[in-house]
Amino acid sequence: MGYEATEAQTSSTSDEDLLEWSVDRSSLFGELYRRHAQAMLVFFGRRTLDAQVAADLVAETFADAYAGRRTFRDRGPGSAAAWLYTIGRRKLARCTRRHMVEQEARRRLGYASAPLSEEDTARIEELIDFEALGRAVAGAFRHLRVKQRDALTLRILEGRSYAESAMLLGCSEEVARARVSRGLKRLAAELEF
Repeated sequence: MGYEATEAQTSSTSDEDLLEWSVDRSSLFGELYRRHAQAMLVFFGRRTLDAQVAADLVAETFADAYAGRRTFRDRGPGSAAAWLYTIGRRKLARCTRRHMVEQEARRRLGYASAPLSEEDTARIEELIDFEALGRAVAGAFRHLRVKQRDALTLRILEGRSYAESAMLLGCSEEVARARVSRGLKRLAAELEF
């Protein structure tokens, strides 16, 4: 089966072939989107805890993948999904680093993302399953060392500065930073983020 495959035949076609063939037949990229968009939405939603941001990241990831599909190199089964998620992780990292700057720029320019409907937001939140995620985070939080848990509570949950957290913890600012960092790494490892 070459890239001349009909739309009906694409259901049994590998992601790697779809991605490669979409260079000449862009409609095939839609099947790749259908296969991975929902899982990617959950992936972003669990990391951002924001349905709108998750939806925006999915759109940006697939837009970049579509634009760069000629650069994809098939390295075997699963390489297309890995390629998509690499693009997605990079998008998420850039989003996280620039979130505050971008929000301010959007506000000044009067630009807003296309808002999701209440129905779309509810569906995304259902896919993400915030209740289960909350229980998982709470369980992982309970497994932290007391000093890490206290540091995270002050710095992350209460939003206190490192200097104030250190004073309340009775340690140096460097130690408070280390406890927060270790606690976040341990949470991420337990939650597989």
